[in-house]
Amino acid sequence: MGARQSMRGDGLPVVCIVGPTASGKSDLAQAVAVALDGEVVSADSMQIYRGMDIGTGKVMPEDRVVAHHGLDLVDPGEPYSAAMFQSYARACFDSLAARGKRAVLAGGTGLYVRAAIDDMDFPKGEQVDNPVRDRYMRFAEECGAQALWDELDRIDPKSAALIHPNNVRRVVRAFEMLAEDTTYAAQHERLQHLPQAVPAAFFGLGIDPAILSKRIDRRVDAMLEAGLVDEVKSLLHHGFREGITAPQAIGYKEIVSALDGSTSFEEAIAQVKTATRRYAKRQRTWFRKDARIHWLSADDGDTASLAREVLSQLNGAAADRR
Repeated sequence: MGARQSMRGDGLPVVCIVGPTASGKSDLAQAVAVALDGEVVSADSMQIYRGMDIGTGKVMPEDRVVAHHGLDLVDPGEPYSAAMFQSYARACFDSLAARGKRAVLAGGTGLYVRAAIDDMDFPKGEQVDNPVRDRYMRFAEECGAQALWDELDRIDPKSAALIHPNNVRRVVRAFEMLAEDTTYAAQHERLQHLPQAVPAAFFGLGIDPAILSKRIDRRVDAMLEAGLVDEVKSLLHHGFREGITAPQAIGYKEIVSALDGSTSFEEAIAQVKTATRRYAKRQRTWFRKDARIHWLSADDGDTASLAREVLSQLNGAAADRR
């Protein structure tokens, strides 16, 4: 399939701002959106959750200078998928185009970015209310994440090798795909060769790992100062323990452990920083495989300069189209 037909009459591409956590994506996306009379569509699999604000680095309402979409879509722990995000993001793109607004897609969840832009088809298992999912989620609850991964490794070692044992949702997804007569490994391979469905220009924020590590430390400290512990307490009070203790809920599950007395707050904070650095490394690995991305150096954190570079690249591409 070629580029998807859009309501966009001028053919302007969606501007995608990607990169690792703490690299400055949110600030750059807002600056670009302001310059282009656009709005931001978040592509972050954790910022979709209501109440998970500080720990996910969500741009707070008082700091939004343009409208944001893709935030606060569901409650913590409520099922959500890349397939659902694809439908949501495409609807946002068309709505923005109909209003004459430019879409700026920003986020660090690589699968969400690709689902929104590329010609990805999702089988039934990517939706909610899947009995296979329910079965293996129960298995994980009863036997643990490692036992679940071990079972996948026994049946489908190629797929297991691509998934961290702690990523329960992805391991469960691999079992769903087996039930659909395909494999996670096969899908992973197909991702490398998908055509685009939506016109887009990609910009990635590259940053020296040592600099990023220091930014992550500062960011986690700032989250604690902003009230992360109270945010976690509030989520627990409202019955969202399962959602915020999920393996991917970095910054939440560690604080819950400290509140439960399983670890000290000092240890929990160190764990948050370490887990965030590991996640940033995985993000860099994912995005570096995408040859479409134009990489910008974000070492100095100069948002205005980065925005000018993005706009220059977009203007050059527009001139080439003419």
